[in-house]
Formats: sequence, structure tokens, C-alpha cells
Amino acid sequence: MEALKIIISGLLNALFSMAIAPLIEGIMRKLTARIQSRQGPPVFQPYYDLMKLFIKEDIESGDYPLMQRAAAHLAFASALTVTAFLPLGFGTGFSKFGDVIVLIYLLTFCGVCALLAGLAAGSTYSLLGISREMMMMIPLEPILAVALIAGALNSKSFEIATVLNGSVYNSTAFPVSAIIMLIIMLLSIQAFTQRVPFDISEAETEIMDGPLVEYSGPKLALFRYSRMIRLVIYSAIFVHLFVPWGNNLIFPLGFLVFWAKVLLFTVIITVIAATHARYRIDQAIKYFAIMLGVSFIALLLAAIGY
Repeated sequence: MEALKIIISGLLNALFSMAIAPLIEGIMRKLTARIQSRQGPPVFQPYYDLMKLFIKEDIESGDYPLMQRAAAHLAFASALTVTAFLPLGFGTGFSKFGDVIVLIYLLTFCGVCALLAGLAAGSTYSLLGISREMMMMIPLEPILAVALIAGALNSKSFEIATVLNGSVYNSTAFPVSAIIMLIIMLLSIQAFTQRVPFDISEAETEIMDGPLVEYSGPKLALFRYSRMIRLVIYSAIFVHLFVPWGNNLIFPLGFLVFWAKVLLFTVIITVIAATHARYRIDQAIKYFAIMLGVSFIALLLAAIGY
């Protein structure tokens, strides 16, 4: 019976993420338009966009159609799997049965699927897009890994439910490492969610939508859907890791507090994206090389109890 409850909890997390992700995307689009003095699309426009793409003909235009189909479905599946492991305000999902290493692998695999998709398309523009994506992933992905591992060191556990409960503050002394990682994650979250100024691989005005330039129909819908879900994922991880207070209140208070913080976090992402210009790839790499170096210092401090 207990196993059935856990399975249901994980499935509910995944289904709720699928339902809420396009709404958050719609709110972000509307807010962006208001900041830029435009009316903007309806809040529910992302739902309409996804439905339109899903019912379109699935045209195979790349060099390796099988890899294209596999990359699209695996990107979406890996994002949904991550949501099943996350506590999302009303259920812990599979978080007590997974560790943060699995979480890191799955999130990295989402990015790898985009690389495979661009490679399978065989377009000059998509190859340029994946080269930028790869250059961004090399210094960026380890930053999240360092934040999660620092929490694991402080909590002396790699269990997701334990780490994603403000574990970065569980140091034996003043949590210097937690404050450093909080600043680094705030400075890096635009890149994790692929928003301006770090949406370099998807710079539509420069390289025509990067790795996904050859995609349309259901496969494009899956990639866009997975991107929306990943925004929810990174926001949830940030809230659980660095702003955990109130998340464990009794339902529905804990649920409302958690999603209010997630919504506030996405508003911050939107405001930054709407008011900043895109970085060049060389600027972004230098920026994240510095962030990565500082994050390793924070990891060292966490290892010695700070």
C-alpha cells in the first residue's frame, strides 16, 4: 500500500508539472510584454501553441529521423522523471528513493538531448546552435551539481528529500558556503532556464532558433514542453535548496507558500530577461568560468563545515 502511495505521488507531481508549466510560461510572456509596453499574448497562449504543434504533421527533414524522434521523446521523458522525484508542495514523489546524483544526471541528459537533436538535423544553423549549447553546458552544469553536493555534505545524505530541504544551511558554523552558492545560483539561473541574457544557443535573430531550427510539429512541441517543465524544475530546486521556510507546512498552506515562492522566482527571471541584452558566447563562457571557480571554493568551505 505504501509503495502504491509513492507511485501515485510521483505521477501526480509529473501530471501537475505538465499542467502548470505552460501557465507559468504564459504569465512570464504577459509580464514581459507589460514591461516592454506591449499588450502581449493571452496567459493561456502556451497551451494553444502546444496543441497546435501536436496536431500538425510530423515532417521528417533531418539527416537522422530516428535520432530526432528519440531525442525529442527522451528530453520530455527525462524532464517529467525529474518532476516525479521532486517535492512540489503536496507530495514528496520518489524523493526518498533517489539521490541527487540521479537528479544531476537527468537534468544534464535534458541538455544532451538538445545536442543530439541538433546533430541529427544536420543543418548548418543547428550545428552552430549545438556548438554554442555545448560551450555553455561545460561550465554551467557543474554549478548546479556543486550546489546539490554542498547540500549533501552539510546534511550528510545524498537523499533528494533530505538535500532539498534547506540543507545548504546545515553547516556546523556560519553557512558561508550557502550564501556564496545562493549568490552564484541567482547569477546563473537565467542560463539554466535558457532566458535572456544567456539564451545564446537559441538566439533567434542570429542563428534562427539554434539546435531546433529544423524541427516542427510534435517533436518541436515536446522540446518546448520540456523547456517549460525545466523552468518549474529549476525554480523548485532553488526554492527547496535556498528558501525552504514554510514548504513543510500542513496542506494546503505548504502548497500555497511553495508555489508563491516559485511564482515570485519566475517573476524575477522574467524581469531580468525583459530588461537585459543578450551576452555574446565568449562573454558568457568567461562569466560562468568565474562562477564555477567560486562555486568550487564554496564546495571546499562546505566540506570543512562552513
